[in-house]
Amino acid sequence: MLAAAKPGATVARVSAPDAGQAEAPAAPTGPQRCGLIAIVGKPNVGKSTLMNALVGQKISITSRKAQTTRHRITGIRTQDNTQFVFVDTPGFQTRHSRALNKSLNKTVMGAIGDVDLILFVVEAGSFTLADAKVLSLFKPGIPTLLIANKLDTVHRRHEIAPWLRDMQERHPFAEFVPMSAKNKGDIERLFGICEKYLPEQAWFYGPEELTDRSEKFLASETVREKLFRFTGDELPYTSTVVIDKFDEEPSKTHGRFMRIAATIVVERDGHKAMVIGEKGEKLKRISTEARQELEKLLDAKVFLEVWVKVKSGWADDEARVKSFGYE
Repeated sequence: MLAAAKPGATVARVSAPDAGQAEAPAAPTGPQRCGLIAIVGKPNVGKSTLMNALVGQKISITSRKAQTTRHRITGIRTQDNTQFVFVDTPGFQTRHSRALNKSLNKTVMGAIGDVDLILFVVEAGSFTLADAKVLSLFKPGIPTLLIANKLDTVHRRHEIAPWLRDMQERHPFAEFVPMSAKNKGDIERLFGICEKYLPEQAWFYGPEELTDRSEKFLASETVREKLFRFTGDELPYTSTVVIDKFDEEPSKTHGRFMRIAATIVVERDGHKAMVIGEKGEKLKRISTEARQELEKLLDAKVFLEVWVKVKSGWADDEARVKSFGYE
């Protein structure tokens, strides 16, 4: 549940946003606003891309594979007197009933019950049965914004108006926000819209904090993202990553040195061969890309080892799903 996202959580020491972005905000001089904002939708509608754009730094992994996001990930953005605490959730899954999917859906349902505002993300101009099933989960009393994402891909803009009228008949949305998560102007406009729905209360986090997730968690997610990106649709979505070692060691030549060991868990020997690739080339590419991204994220020199193991049927085993860190 979202109570874990409030004060007391372990916050990752990620590096500062890229050059050109706003500096960390100063302490507010007037009343503070702060609230929880759930980002919810079916798989592959751009929730994680939206989260990263709102936070101003990549903290939620993205890929074309459905259900890339598997955890409740909190992203924090503080502007002026307002702290926005965004909660990225897995895409609500309706096609499979494995223990892993049940765990992910439980995460979604837990997230939307304890927030100040819901951002319901759909593709602009589209509304499917999967969208409808997510919408049916919303509880009355929590204001919901319809985020019509990927507006940049809509070629017939005149068709959006009747679609928006149809959407209003489906749910009493507080506001419609047609936008693209890749458009900086749209992102800034969304902050202004969200702010008025957040209560006046003390911030949950410090002004420079970006996420409540640990660096170890971010390392696992980074390796998993590269795994999905370089295996495409060939590898089942049930593959996961476990961090076996995450140690910071003294170094005479580097300000910070991290030694990380990760295990990619797959369900079949054939999947293992797919991940390793011919002469180990694919695994090497996954490891190299993950290491390079982690060095930027952690602001450290990183030594990364990645192994591949087969654990047949883990996604159907509720105990093993929990042992791998799923709620």
